[in-house]
Amino acid sequence: MGTADKQIRVSETVKRKIERYRQEGESYNDVLERLLVEEDDGDFYDGFGRWSDEEAESVREGRLDILPPLKG
Repeated sequence: MGTADKQIRVSETVKRKIERYRQEGESYNDVLERLLVEEDDGDFYDGFGRWSDEEAESVREGRLDILPPLKG
């Protein structure tokens, strides 16, 4: 890690949240870099809208075949 060349202002709430993710020996910058890389690795919504209606329906049907029936 290099020296900081920019400063940003964050609220006390944001600072406390960053501190909860902070691992031993990590700077705030290290924490943010790690979290941002993890976020870029895959977002839950990344694949939405990529399948055709037919592909999506096929997946839904396949899931129904392996899921147990709902009780109630």
